[in-house]
Amino acid sequence: MKYTKKEIKKGINIHIINTARFKTNLVAVFLSTPITREEVTYNAVISSVLRRGSKHMQTQEEISKELENMYGAAFDCGIDKTGDNHIIRFYLESINDKYLPQNNEKMLKSSCEKLLEIVFNPLIEEGAFKKEYVEQEKENVKRRIEGKIDNKERYAMDRCIEEMYNGEPYGLYKYGYIEDLDKINAQKLYQHYQQLINNCKIDIFISGPVDENEDIKIQKDIEENENIKKLREREANYIKTEIKEKQVEKEKIVTDSMEVTQGKLILGLDVHLNTEEEKYITSVYNGILGGSATSKLFQEVREKASLAYTASSSFIRHKGNIMINCGIEIKNYEKALEIIRQQLENIKTGDFTEEDLENSKKGIISVIQGIEDEQDTEITYYFGQELSGDEMEIKRYIETIQKVTRQNVIDIANKIEINTIYFLKD
Repeated sequence: MKYTKKEIKKGINIHIINTARFKTNLVAVFLSTPITREEVTYNAVISSVLRRGSKHMQTQEEISKELENMYGAAFDCGIDKTGDNHIIRFYLESINDKYLPQNNEKMLKSSCEKLLEIVFNPLIEEGAFKKEYVEQEKENVKRRIEGKIDNKERYAMDRCIEEMYNGEPYGLYKYGYIEDLDKINAQKLYQHYQQLINNCKIDIFISGPVDENEDIKIQKDIEENENIKKLREREANYIKTEIKEKQVEKEKIVTDSMEVTQGKLILGLDVHLNTEEEKYITSVYNGILGGSATSKLFQEVREKASLAYTASSSFIRHKGNIMINCGIEIKNYEKALEIIRQQLENIKTGDFTEEDLENSKKGIISVIQGIEDEQDTEITYYFGQELSGDEMEIKRYIETIQKVTRQNVIDIANKIEINTIYFLKD
């Protein structure tokens, strides 16, 4: 595998991942912009409208027909929240040229052209997006927002983050807010789209088996693409996901009531990081705490005390938070919380074994080694590095994890505080 990056215009980068593991090309475009209350709903609707049609493929049916003619290529798009950025992402997957019946079809070039048209040359009517598409997609976004309560575990996690980051960008819901949808019309949405593509950070990724020196040709094809040529240079408007000093917060307890059969207990922890290296140590700490079936939370809360159906934790690297997630009988709230607090204190005092440490490392390394097994995962890995500026080759990533010591984990444990306790009950 070989990874290269080139800035083709200020604020616009091409990333090429030359890998022989796959028979497909995966082309991706990421638009990154700071997430704000005023724009979050607009961005969510834009991602949905753009997939409906472009200047030369004016309906979803026409797009599907083009994809079928490309030996069943697949297109997808969506919205992410990474750090304080809103990410609008687009993917097009197609078979690699060398595996085609005729090797002169230039499938990779065609894939790039189709995706760049969908993103940067949308269907416009009278100086605005197609009104019918905008109204339909507003309704779809509304249903998605309303449906967030259907997944109670995801809802509880989002609510905890919303409370932890109340009034801050990261606390915003990535699909926006129903009350803002009425403000959006076809003309306003197109105006916002123009502002977005003229100012956002743009990253174009290409993954696949690329012949030697072909990466230069790919870069040239993209640079000469009419939709790229019309984009202006920009001081890319995005938030670098760097370490920021956290304020010490008073522990907050939030309770919501809903018709649920199982309580959802979420703890949001602040990790007071000082260096990039501490992110890797925190990953190992998280593995010991709740990142696997051998972790403290799983063993003590679920297996031994039988207080939880699920008990785990996850590390949000871009924000320096650990989120503990437990599904419990509502009556077990106090006891479960007591045992969770005890596990946090135990790691601070070094009450964990060498086996705990090694199991955590092995679990993380297994995940890292799997990054190259899926094209979208590999692209996401390098995109995350692009946002943080923390360039770490996979080999060095593994070596960094292997070097984490018992004392490193104890030191990190003593930099962790509970920010918010959120409980969803009946």
